[in-house]
Amino acid sequence: MQETEILIAGGGIAGLSAAVRLAADGHQIVVVDPAPAPAASDETAQDSADDIEVKNGTTPPQDLRTTAFLKPGIDTLTYAGVWDDMQASGAQLRVMRIIDAGGTERTPRETADFDGAETKDGYFGWNITNIAAKAALLRKIATLDNVRLINACKVTCFAPPTAAGPGPAIVTLSDGQKFAASLVLAADGRNSTLRDLAGIRFNRWSYDQDALVFAVSHETPHDNISTEIHRSGGPLTLVPMPDHDGKPCSSVVWMVPHDRAQQLAALDDAALARALQRDTMNLFGTLNIVTPRAVWPMVAQVAHRLTAPRLALIAETAHVVPPIGAQGLNMSLHDIETLAKQIDVAKLEGKDIGSDALLKGWERRQLPKTIGRVGGIDLLNRAAMAEPKFLRDLRYTGLCAINHIGPLRRLAIKAGIGK
Repeated sequence: MQETEILIAGGGIAGLSAAVRLAADGHQIVVVDPAPAPAASDETAQDSADDIEVKNGTTPPQDLRTTAFLKPGIDTLTYAGVWDDMQASGAQLRVMRIIDAGGTERTPRETADFDGAETKDGYFGWNITNIAAKAALLRKIATLDNVRLINACKVTCFAPPTAAGPGPAIVTLSDGQKFAASLVLAADGRNSTLRDLAGIRFNRWSYDQDALVFAVSHETPHDNISTEIHRSGGPLTLVPMPDHDGKPCSSVVWMVPHDRAQQLAALDDAALARALQRDTMNLFGTLNIVTPRAVWPMVAQVAHRLTAPRLALIAETAHVVPPIGAQGLNMSLHDIETLAKQIDVAKLEGKDIGSDALLKGWERRQLPKTIGRVGGIDLLNRAAMAEPKFLRDLRYTGLCAINHIGPLRRLAIKAGIGK
């Protein structure tokens, strides 16, 4: 039997972020990742992609998405000592632009620019590919003596202490190793084995909607503006990336009804670029597809509870949302930061870092926020999907109000930085 303070199930971006954040406070950590260890020269480390459907021939499945890291999440990664490395491969998000194009003609009828200059930091965040983000986290972990990463392995058994005893949780891995841990974090994704072993139920619902994910180069500079266009079927978002072959480049998240997603995914690159240029109303000039594309079915999910004895759920184990407002991974980083602060206080006071009192206290504060954010993003996505004209007009009226009424605008900016 081996011992550790904290065992983390899941070696994706969230699990690794939790590891480096908690390691910065001196905790001893084991991370269990089903993915094989990347080769020493491999810079394409990726999360599992169970729900991805890759188009265009022989391209191997990989996580083609990017993440817009917002300022609170950046603060967490800075404290963990990984942000400078991660940031080097990304592009700053200075302005969040929302365009309503839901009128009779396919043309902008309201453009709301939320400028990072209106915040104390002067920007909203940075957009970084998931592959680069995970590679930076793995490089950081390789330098840490208090983090052990076990690859090609998963949790198969979770045994919390009996109600009568304060002992550790016993975790068994698929290779037969056993660990006694004061605290176990479930970061093993939306189909979490650890959550199921703990008997925690969840609600999941799907949308008749997929997201096409790829990157484009374009003629018109993005000027570090993230542009989200609303017409019907879902938002179409172009997020700044570093230049590609000397041309401005953006990552694309194009959320459309399932049938249209299949039609678009079947197009060759030139035809897909023309379709995108039409739907972006030529705001970016001529577009060129510069990566393979992938299709992600849109679902939402929320756990009924966030804790069990010696166990806390974080990231997609606890909540899944459509990619609107850069909330997904930033919600996960919020889970990690709030829990890390409570754990650190407990350790400084000589208390049990996995006690029921600590975990239940964190859950009481975190679960209502989680449910509220999942519900809010669900409503935003349904509004973006709206086909009837009166609903599109209602959405337009709401955007106008947020854009031009000071208190509403300030609330929108606060939400835009993830607070």
